[in-house]
Amino acid sequence: MNPRAVLQRGLALAGLWWVLAEGRADSWGVGVVCVLLALIASLWLSPPGPGRVSFGALPRYAGFFLIQSASSGALVARLALRPRLDLAPTILEIPTGLPPGPARVLLICTLSLLPGTLAVRLEGDLLRVHVLDTRLHVEAEIDAAQRHIARVLRVAT
Repeated sequence: MNPRAVLQRGLALAGLWWVLAEGRADSWGVGVVCVLLALIASLWLSPPGPGRVSFGALPRYAGFFLIQSASSGALVARLALRPRLDLAPTILEIPTGLPPGPARVLLICTLSLLPGTLAVRLEGDLLRVHVLDTRLHVEAEIDAAQRHIARVLRVAT
């Protein structure tokens, strides 16, 4: 196992503990134990792979994610406030070029926050996505999400 990957994950978990404990120094007695247990569980459940996170690509993904999340909230609010629901829901089948594992999991989580979409099922390389309205043309947003995720996780699509 790559010691650098273990150290990075441990530091990320320690940073998360620090945020959750609101920076209180007296919480580290319990925090060290919690961070170590979380690190062991995380390494057991998801061993570090060959890919690494591109911290340079994270801000662009975060911006994309925040804009899409806000857009999704505004869309749902607008749909809910309409006097008459005029929707054309469907299930789209979208091929994904992302490799199995963390990249696809992140894609599914991201799609659930795109305007009017919800990832329903992943079978092989085919992703089924529920779309509230066929007029939304979400294929471009799904492609953009895949490109952002591929850059962040440094994987080929």
